[in-house]
Amino acid sequence: MTAWQAHTVVTAEYVDPAPVAALSAVLDSGAKPVGLGDPLPPLWHWAALARWPVSSAIGPDGHPVRGSFLPPVELPRRMFAGGEVQLYETVAVGSTVRREARVVSVEHKNGRTGPLVVVEVEILLYTEQGTLAVRERQNLIYREAAASRSSDHIWPSDLGKPGPPLWRRGEWDWELRTDPTVLMRFSAATANPHRIHYDWPYATGVEGYPGLVVHGPLMTLALAETIRWERPDSAPVHLRHRNSSPLFCFEPARIRHRDAPDAELVLAVLSGDGNPGPVEHSSLTADFTVDGGRAHA
Repeated sequence: MTAWQAHTVVTAEYVDPAPVAALSAVLDSGAKPVGLGDPLPPLWHWAALARWPVSSAIGPDGHPVRGSFLPPVELPRRMFAGGEVQLYETVAVGSTVRREARVVSVEHKNGRTGPLVVVEVEILLYTEQGTLAVRERQNLIYREAAASRSSDHIWPSDLGKPGPPLWRRGEWDWELRTDPTVLMRFSAATANPHRIHYDWPYATGVEGYPGLVVHGPLMTLALAETIRWERPDSAPVHLRHRNSSPLFCFEPARIRHRDAPDAELVLAVLSGDGNPGPVEHSSLTADFTVDGGRAHA
Protein backbone atom coordinates (compact mmCIF):
# COMPACT_ATOMS: atom_id res chain seq x y z
CA MET A 1 0.00 0.00 0.00
CA THR A 2 3.07 2.26 -0.11
CA ALA A 3 2.24 3.61 -3.60
CA TRP A 4 -1.33 4.51 -2.74
CA GLN A 5 -2.06 8.11 -1.74
CA ALA A 6 -5.28 9.50 -0.31
CA HIS A 7 -6.85 12.15 -2.49
CA THR A 8 -10.03 14.24 -2.61
CA VAL A 9 -12.62 13.45 -5.26
CA VAL A 10 -14.86 16.41 -6.14
CA THR A 11 -17.98 15.85 -8.25
CA ALA A 12 -21.23 17.62 -9.07
CA GLU A 13 -24.09 15.24 -8.24
CA TYR A 14 -27.77 15.42 -9.17
CA VAL A 15 -30.09 14.59 -6.26
CA ASP A 16 -31.97 12.09 -8.37
CA PRO A 17 -35.69 11.60 -7.57
CA ALA A 18 -35.66 8.09 -9.13
CA PRO A 19 -33.61 6.34 -6.42
CA VAL A 20 -35.42 8.45 -3.81
CA ALA A 21 -38.70 6.97 -5.05
CA ALA A 22 -37.09 3.51 -5.12
CA LEU A 23 -35.94 3.82 -1.50
CA SER A 24 -39.38 5.05 -0.43
CA ALA A 25 -40.92 1.99 -2.12
CA VAL A 26 -38.52 -0.38 -0.35
CA LEU A 27 -39.00 1.11 3.12
CA ASP A 28 -42.78 1.42 2.66
CA SER A 29 -43.14 2.79 6.19
CA GLY A 30 -46.19 4.97 5.65
CA ALA A 31 -44.25 8.18 6.30
CA LYS A 32 -44.81 11.26 4.13
CA PRO A 33 -43.77 10.61 0.50
CA VAL A 34 -40.68 12.44 -0.79
CA GLY A 35 -40.78 13.92 -4.27
CA LEU A 36 -39.20 16.48 -6.55
CA GLY A 37 -38.42 19.71 -4.69
CA ASP A 38 -38.92 18.20 -1.23
CA PRO A 39 -36.16 18.21 1.40
CA LEU A 40 -34.18 14.98 1.35
CA PRO A 41 -34.79 13.11 4.65
CA PRO A 42 -31.75 12.43 6.85
CA LEU A 43 -29.40 9.81 5.35
CA TRP A 44 -31.40 9.47 2.13
CA HIS A 45 -28.40 10.85 0.23
CA TRP A 46 -27.10 7.27 0.46
CA ALA A 47 -29.64 6.46 -2.24
CA ALA A 48 -30.09 9.81 -4.02
CA LEU A 49 -26.36 10.22 -4.71
CA ALA A 50 -25.40 6.57 -5.17
CA ARG A 51 -23.84 5.74 -8.53
CA TRP A 52 -23.16 2.35 -10.12
CA PRO A 53 -19.49 1.63 -10.89
CA VAL A 54 -18.67 0.43 -14.39
CA SER A 55 -18.53 -3.35 -14.70
CA SER A 56 -14.82 -3.41 -15.52
CA ALA A 57 -14.05 -1.79 -12.15
CA ILE A 58 -15.85 -4.45 -10.07
CA GLY A 59 -13.88 -6.83 -7.85
CA PRO A 60 -14.73 -10.43 -6.91
CA ASP A 61 -16.88 -9.35 -3.92
CA GLY A 62 -18.98 -7.00 -6.07
CA HIS A 63 -17.39 -3.82 -4.74
CA PRO A 64 -15.16 -1.63 -6.93
CA VAL A 65 -11.56 -2.79 -7.05
CA ARG A 66 -9.56 -1.18 -4.26
CA GLY A 67 -6.49 0.93 -4.83
CA SER A 68 -8.02 4.01 -6.46
CA PHE A 69 -10.17 6.02 -4.05
CA LEU A 70 -10.08 3.41 -1.28
CA PRO A 71 -6.74 1.90 -0.23
CA PRO A 72 -5.71 -1.53 -1.62
CA VAL A 73 -6.58 -3.46 1.54
CA GLU A 74 -6.06 -7.20 0.97
CA LEU A 75 -8.40 -8.45 3.71
CA PRO A 76 -11.52 -9.82 1.94
CA ARG A 77 -14.45 -9.10 4.25
CA ARG A 78 -15.76 -5.54 4.22
CA MET A 79 -18.22 -4.15 6.76
CA PHE A 80 -19.97 -0.79 7.03
CA ALA A 81 -19.27 -0.17 10.71
CA GLY A 82 -21.03 3.14 11.24
CA GLY A 83 -20.19 6.79 11.28
CA GLU A 84 -21.42 10.28 12.02
CA VAL A 85 -23.52 12.75 10.05
CA GLN A 86 -23.88 16.45 10.80
CA LEU A 87 -26.86 18.09 9.05
CA TYR A 88 -26.45 21.83 8.52
CA GLU A 89 -28.87 22.59 5.68
CA THR A 90 -31.55 20.67 3.83
CA VAL A 91 -30.84 19.31 0.36
CA ALA A 92 -33.70 19.45 -2.13
CA VAL A 93 -34.61 16.51 -4.35
CA GLY A 94 -33.87 17.56 -7.92
CA SER A 95 -31.08 19.97 -7.00
CA THR A 96 -27.37 19.55 -7.76
CA VAL A 97 -24.83 19.35 -4.96
CA ARG A 98 -21.07 19.49 -4.87
CA ARG A 99 -19.69 16.33 -3.28
CA GLU A 100 -16.19 16.15 -1.84
CA ALA A 101 -14.93 12.77 -0.63
CA ARG A 102 -11.60 11.74 0.84
CA VAL A 103 -10.05 9.01 2.94
CA VAL A 104 -9.17 10.52 6.31
CA SER A 105 -7.29 7.62 7.89
CA VAL A 106 -6.24 3.99 7.42
CA GLU A 107 -5.58 2.15 10.68
CA HIS A 108 -4.28 -1.40 11.13
CA LYS A 109 -5.46 -3.25 14.24
CA ASN A 110 -5.66 -6.72 15.76
CA GLY A 111 -9.14 -7.79 16.84
CA ARG A 112 -10.64 -10.90 18.39
CA THR A 113 -10.95 -12.51 14.96
CA GLY A 114 -7.51 -11.47 13.71
CA PRO A 115 -6.11 -8.50 11.78
CA LEU A 116 -8.38 -5.57 10.94
CA VAL A 117 -8.05 -2.49 8.80
CA VAL A 118 -10.28 0.48 9.67
CA VAL A 119 -10.75 3.05 6.91
CA GLU A 120 -12.42 6.37 7.69
CA VAL A 121 -13.96 8.35 4.83
CA GLU A 122 -15.17 11.96 4.99
CA ILE A 123 -17.89 13.23 2.66
CA LEU A 124 -18.98 16.87 2.35
CA LEU A 125 -22.09 17.98 0.48
CA TYR A 126 -22.61 21.60 -0.57
CA THR A 127 -25.86 23.13 -1.82
CA GLU A 128 -26.21 24.94 -5.15
CA GLN A 129 -25.58 28.17 -3.22
CA GLY A 130 -22.23 26.81 -1.99
CA THR A 131 -23.35 26.29 1.62
CA LEU A 132 -22.15 23.22 3.49
CA ALA A 133 -25.22 21.02 3.96
CA VAL A 134 -23.87 17.67 5.19
CA ARG A 135 -20.63 16.58 6.80
CA GLU A 136 -20.32 12.80 7.08
CA ARG A 137 -17.76 10.36 8.41
CA GLN A 138 -18.04 6.68 7.42
CA ASN A 139 -16.10 3.85 9.06
CA LEU A 140 -15.30 0.80 6.93
CA ILE A 141 -13.76 -2.32 8.48
CA TYR A 142 -11.90 -5.01 6.56
CA ARG A 143 -11.11 -8.40 8.08
CA GLU A 144 -10.52 -12.06 7.24
CA ALA A 145 -13.37 -14.27 6.01
CA ALA A 146 -14.66 -17.04 8.26
CA ALA A 147 -15.04 -20.71 7.33
CA SER A 148 -18.54 -21.69 6.25
CA ARG A 149 -20.50 -24.04 8.52
CA SER A 150 -23.59 -25.40 6.81
CA SER A 151 -25.23 -26.31 10.13
CA ASP A 152 -25.42 -22.61 10.96
CA HIS A 153 -27.18 -21.58 7.76
CA ILE A 154 -30.22 -19.34 8.19
CA TRP A 155 -33.03 -20.14 5.77
CA PRO A 156 -36.65 -20.62 6.86
CA SER A 157 -38.65 -23.64 5.75
CA ASP A 158 -41.61 -21.37 4.99
CA LEU A 159 -40.58 -18.35 2.95
CA GLY A 160 -43.94 -16.69 3.44
CA LYS A 161 -45.04 -13.60 1.55
CA PRO A 162 -42.54 -10.75 1.03
CA GLY A 163 -43.56 -7.49 2.65
CA PRO A 164 -42.19 -4.13 3.81
CA PRO A 165 -39.20 -4.26 6.16
CA LEU A 166 -40.77 -1.89 8.70
CA TRP A 167 -43.87 -2.88 10.67
CA ARG A 168 -45.22 -0.52 13.33
CA ARG A 169 -46.60 -2.35 16.36
CA GLY A 170 -47.12 0.71 18.55
CA GLU A 171 -45.56 4.01 19.55
CA TRP A 172 -41.78 3.68 19.14
CA ASP A 173 -42.23 -0.06 18.69
CA TRP A 174 -41.30 -1.45 15.27
CA GLU A 175 -40.40 -4.77 13.73
CA LEU A 176 -37.65 -5.03 11.14
CA ARG A 177 -38.31 -7.91 8.75
CA THR A 178 -36.05 -8.87 5.87
CA ASP A 179 -36.19 -11.27 2.95
CA PRO A 180 -34.12 -11.63 -0.24
CA THR A 181 -36.48 -9.37 -2.17
CA VAL A 182 -36.04 -6.52 0.31
CA LEU A 183 -32.25 -6.92 0.26
CA MET A 184 -32.12 -7.04 -3.54
CA ARG A 185 -34.30 -3.96 -3.91
CA PHE A 186 -32.30 -2.02 -1.32
CA SER A 187 -29.06 -2.97 -3.10
CA ALA A 188 -30.56 -1.62 -6.33
CA ALA A 189 -31.86 1.60 -4.73
CA THR A 190 -28.46 2.38 -3.19
CA ALA A 191 -26.30 1.07 -6.08
CA ASN A 192 -24.66 -1.46 -3.76
CA PRO A 193 -23.16 -4.43 -5.68
CA HIS A 194 -21.71 -6.20 -2.61
CA ARG A 195 -22.50 -9.89 -3.15
CA ILE A 196 -23.08 -10.74 0.53
CA HIS A 197 -26.50 -9.09 0.26
CA TYR A 198 -27.92 -11.06 -2.70
CA ASP A 199 -25.60 -13.96 -3.62
CA TRP A 200 -26.31 -16.83 -1.18
CA PRO A 201 -23.51 -19.19 -2.40
CA TYR A 202 -20.96 -16.38 -2.21
CA ALA A 203 -22.11 -15.09 1.20
CA THR A 204 -22.07 -18.58 2.78
CA GLY A 205 -19.36 -20.39 0.82
CA VAL A 206 -16.78 -17.64 0.25
CA GLU A 207 -17.20 -15.14 3.09
CA GLY A 208 -18.44 -17.73 5.62
CA TYR A 209 -21.66 -16.07 6.71
CA PRO A 210 -24.64 -18.24 7.71
CA GLY A 211 -26.89 -16.42 5.24
CA LEU A 212 -27.46 -13.23 3.30
CA VAL A 213 -26.32 -10.20 5.28
CA VAL A 214 -28.68 -7.30 5.97
CA HIS A 215 -27.07 -4.04 4.84
CA GLY A 216 -25.72 -1.88 7.64
CA PRO A 217 -27.15 1.22 5.88
CA LEU A 218 -30.56 -0.50 5.67
CA MET A 219 -30.64 -0.99 9.44
CA THR A 220 -29.50 2.60 10.00
CA LEU A 221 -32.03 4.02 7.55
CA ALA A 222 -34.78 1.94 9.16
CA LEU A 223 -33.92 3.55 12.50
CA ALA A 224 -33.91 7.02 10.95
CA GLU A 225 -37.22 6.31 9.22
CA THR A 226 -38.93 5.57 12.52
CA ILE A 227 -37.87 9.04 13.69
CA ARG A 228 -39.39 10.57 10.54
CA TRP A 229 -42.63 8.69 11.23
CA GLU A 230 -42.83 9.29 14.98
CA ARG A 231 -41.59 12.90 14.88
CA PRO A 232 -42.74 14.31 11.50
CA ASP A 233 -42.27 17.94 12.60
CA SER A 234 -38.82 17.56 14.15
CA ALA A 235 -35.68 16.76 12.17
CA PRO A 236 -32.37 15.71 13.77
CA VAL A 237 -29.28 17.83 13.21
CA HIS A 238 -26.65 15.28 14.25
CA LEU A 239 -26.67 11.50 13.83
CA ARG A 240 -24.19 8.97 15.18
CA HIS A 241 -24.64 5.38 14.05
CA ARG A 242 -22.87 2.11 14.75
CA ASN A 243 -23.24 -1.40 13.36
CA SER A 244 -21.97 -3.78 16.03
CA SER A 245 -22.93 -7.24 14.73
CA PRO A 246 -24.38 -8.70 11.52
CA LEU A 247 -28.10 -9.25 11.12
CA PHE A 248 -28.98 -11.98 8.65
CA CYS A 249 -31.85 -12.24 6.22
CA PHE A 250 -35.05 -13.64 7.82
CA GLU A 251 -33.75 -13.07 11.38
CA PRO A 252 -36.49 -11.37 13.43
CA ALA A 253 -35.55 -8.01 14.92
CA ARG A 254 -37.23 -5.18 16.81
CA ILE A 255 -36.49 -1.48 16.96
CA ARG A 256 -36.42 -0.01 20.44
CA HIS A 257 -35.79 3.54 21.62
CA ARG A 258 -34.96 5.48 24.73
CA ASP A 259 -34.77 9.18 25.45
CA ALA A 260 -31.45 10.54 26.59
CA PRO A 261 -30.31 13.87 28.08
CA ASP A 262 -29.68 17.00 26.02
CA ALA A 263 -32.37 16.45 23.37
CA GLU A 264 -30.96 13.07 22.32
CA LEU A 265 -32.87 10.06 21.10
CA VAL A 266 -31.23 6.61 21.00
CA LEU A 267 -32.60 3.77 18.87
CA ALA A 268 -31.36 0.23 18.32
CA VAL A 269 -32.04 -2.83 16.17
CA LEU A 270 -32.25 -5.80 18.54
CA SER A 271 -32.61 -9.52 17.90
CA GLY A 272 -35.93 -11.27 18.42
CA ASP A 273 -38.64 -9.50 20.39
CA GLY A 274 -36.36 -6.73 21.61
CA ASN A 275 -36.63 -7.60 25.29
CA PRO A 276 -33.54 -7.16 27.50
CA GLY A 277 -30.73 -9.53 26.64
CA PRO A 278 -30.80 -9.86 22.81
CA VAL A 279 -27.91 -8.95 20.55
CA GLU A 280 -27.74 -5.33 19.41
CA HIS A 281 -27.06 -5.19 15.69
CA SER A 282 -27.25 -1.48 14.99
CA SER A 283 -27.78 1.73 16.91
CA LEU A 284 -28.50 5.35 16.07
CA THR A 285 -28.22 8.41 18.29
CA ALA A 286 -30.07 11.47 17.04
CA ASP A 287 -29.57 14.99 18.38
CA PHE A 288 -32.25 17.64 17.99
CA THR A 289 -32.05 21.37 18.59
CA VAL A 290 -34.27 22.50 21.43
CA ASP A 291 -35.46 25.71 19.76
CA GLY A 292 -36.18 24.19 16.35
CA GLY A 293 -33.15 25.80 14.73
CA ARG A 294 -30.40 23.99 12.87
CA ALA A 295 -26.72 23.54 13.63
CA HIS A 296 -24.20 25.87 12.03
CA ALA A 297 -21.01 24.93 10.21
